[in-house]
Amino acid sequence: MSPRLSPPVLDGTGAIYQQIRRAVARPILRGDWAPGAKIPSEHELTELFGASRMTINKALSALADAGLIVRRRRLGSFVAERPPERAVMEIWDIGAEVARAGEAYAFELLEARRFDADPATARLFGVKPGTSVVELSGRHRADGTPIQLERRLINLEAAPAAAGKDFSVSPPGRWLLDHVAWSDAEHLIRAVNAGDETARLLEIEPRTACLVVERRTWSDRVPITWAELLSPGAARQLVGRFSQPDA
Repeated sequence: MSPRLSPPVLDGTGAIYQQIRRAVARPILRGDWAPGAKIPSEHELTELFGASRMTINKALSALADAGLIVRRRRLGSFVAERPPERAVMEIWDIGAEVARAGEAYAFELLEARRFDADPATARLFGVKPGTSVVELSGRHRADGTPIQLERRLINLEAAPAAAGKDFSVSPPGRWLLDHVAWSDAEHLIRAVNAGDETARLLEIEPRTACLVVERRTWSDRVPITWAELLSPGAARQLVGRFSQPDA
C-alpha cells in the first residue's frame, strides 16, 4: 500500500463487503485520499481485510458505480476526480451552498433523541419496526438569517457511529456525507405554506410559500437516512450539475 495513503479501517457493522466499501469510501469522501490517487490493489485489500478476492471486487465495483473510484484494466483503481464535490452535488449540502455564496454558515441543533422506530416511523423511513434510530431537528443559518429547517432520521444499523455523535458541532447532513457511503438517493420536492411554528423558527410571516425537499438515501438497499428540509421559497434555489466519471 502506498505510504501516502492512510489504511482503510472496517467499522464492524453489516456484511463484510459493505464494511470494505465503507472503509474505502470514507477516506475518499473526507478528502484524505486525493483525486487521482491509486488506491490499494485487490491483492493488498485481500490481505488487509482477510476477505476473498470476489468480496473485494464486489466492494470496489460498488464504489465505481457510485462514481467514487475509476477502475482501469491492468493499472488498478484510482480515486475519481473531485469525488466529494460529486457527492455534494447529488446530495445537496446546505453548508457548502452557503459558503459558495460567500456567506457565513451556522447550524443550530434544536432537538435530538434516540428511540426504537414505531410502525409509523418504520413506514416513513423504510426500516423494520423496533429498529434503533436517531431523530434530529435543526436550523441552518446564512449570515445569521434562518434559511432552512431540518428534520432527520438516521438508521443506526447503517450508521452506528451516529449514536454517539454531537450534531451541535457537526451538521448531520455533512457528517453523513463524510462518513457513510450511499448507493441510492430519492428526492421528493413540494411546496407548502409556513405554519405558525415554522414561520417563527424561520423568522418569516405565516403562510409564506416554502420549498420542502424530502430525501431518502440507501446503502445497497439498507436505509441510511430520511430528511425533510424546509426553506422559504423565495430565499433558495436548487441547482444540480452531473458528469459521467470519465467525462
